[in-house]
Amino acid sequence: MGRLRYAALTSLDGYVADPAGHFDFAMPNEAVHRAANDIEREVGTAVYGRRMFEIMRYWAAQPEPGETSEAVREFAEIWHETDKLVVSRSLPQEEADLPRTTLLRELSPAAMVQLARDSAKDLSVGGPTLAAAVLRAGAVDDLHQFVFPVVVGGGLPWLPRDVPMKLELASATELEGGVVHLHYRTL
Repeated sequence: MGRLRYAALTSLDGYVADPAGHFDFAMPNEAVHRAANDIEREVGTAVYGRRMFEIMRYWAAQPEPGETSEAVREFAEIWHETDKLVVSRSLPQEEADLPRTTLLRELSPAAMVQLARDSAKDLSVGGPTLAAAVLRAGAVDDLHQFVFPVVVGGGLPWLPRDVPMKLELASATELEGGVVHLHYRTL
């Protein structure tokens, strides 16, 4: 039985993108990639909204050997081996024509929970907009936040502001460059 998880790279003040929509402040170094790989290795299905899928399509091209670090190549391999559900009413079908990728026009939080429970591996929700709906439904089991040592002062928050949650800290790990990986379980 899989769990439903949400992971994000954020600023210290809790944003995945700054006021201009940029997220280059959270470029993962080798240690962050290794930690993310450990999380993503346990995921059987990744669910993305349109914007997050458009960002993640970068990984559709496998890096050439020697072109990138071992952790980056491993992340690309994990991404290729993961089933992907793209939830979007506006994305054209041809833009989702990648191996192991299915375009859905809608997917309820209850359906996501059922997919996770019926799976031997975890289901991840990618992107704060899609995650907000699942968080509002109280359906997320685990939250992983990679906190980068920068304050951006506003932008796109990683968590919805109107959803109270009780959490239990499962682990806190300091990574290279002052990045901290926080893993919380919902209560």
